Amino acid sequence: MTKSNNIYENMKNPSINQSALNPEEPSPYNWKIEDIVEILEGPLLDLLSRAQACHREFQPGNTMQLASLVSIKTGACPEDCKYCSQSAHYTKKTGLKREALMDVEAVLAKAREAKDAGATRFCMGAAWRQVRDGKEFENVLEMVRGVCALEMEACVTLGMLTQEQADKLASAGLTAYNHNLDTSPEFYGNIVTTRTYDDRLKTLERVRQAGISVCSGGILGLGESIYDRARMLQELSSMDPYPESVPINTLVAVPGTPLEDQPRVDPIEIVRVVATARIVMPRARIRLSAGRRSLSDETQILCFLAGANSIFYGEKLLTTDNNDAAADRALIEAAGLKSL
Repeated sequence: MTKSNNIYENMKNPSINQSALNPEEPSPYNWKIEDIVEILEGPLLDLLSRAQACHREFQPGNTMQLASLVSIKTGACPEDCKYCSQSAHYTKKTGLKREALMDVEAVLAKAREAKDAGATRFCMGAAWRQVRDGKEFENVLEMVRGVCALEMEACVTLGMLTQEQADKLASAGLTAYNHNLDTSPEFYGNIVTTRTYDDRLKTLERVRQAGISVCSGGILGLGESIYDRARMLQELSSMDPYPESVPINTLVAVPGTPLEDQPRVDPIEIVRVVATARIVMPRARIRLSAGRRSLSDETQILCFLAGANSIFYGEKLLTTDNNDAAADRALIEAAGLKSL
């Protein structure tokens, strides 16, 4: 058993003084699927205790990063993701109108507003299947440079990338590239048919090769099983290195999409996934993302206890409504957390 594995085993025993372990940087760990399922389904209080011990060992305590997400190009995406209102396959039913790529200065104005409101990370999403070279991509590069000039972390999600495009984003100063795995490789084909799981992984490899940090997570509530959730976490945690940023999204069942009638996820199941993600990826920032608007304050605080240390902040998450910013600030203050 490696030293890193001993750390995780010791977390099961609350009598052990964690600070006495003085662990080194965890090396990548090849988690077995049965181990992740066992963690995910274990007694809730034991799971929370283990996740909190892990969080305190590898993360700065009592902090919460605020990230803002803006749709810089909305609608008419050729992908058929069954959860997404921006897919051109469902436009007639969702009624979402296509919008052109936003002007550079308009995006930077949004970034300045987000910074003034307390956000330190600014994320820009474009409803593209893949990036195409040309004027629009050059404008995105200019947006990235502008956000970096504001001394904010810059993140984009633009679809699939070539290596040359990833390198250009790195040269522009991009902090992170978001490209979610969504779910397990086994369940993925039930949700998306216009690209493969391997396509997702190849883009993430190019992002990593360019020296950009990886932001990749998944969505709960797609109809997946506990096994699928565990497999998704296994895929993420087995990356070398695993993503620096892991968004945990909950399905927002948009009318007009194929998943419009999906039932809401039990909030405790969200807490379980957050806690398990913290345990298997201890140095990642776990981001409580889409679907947070449906969660009570108490559930969100449980997620913070389980290891979530970032929220998406602002009135919109791409095309869906998000929590009230003032309410978020009040929640963070009530929990005794410091925003950063």
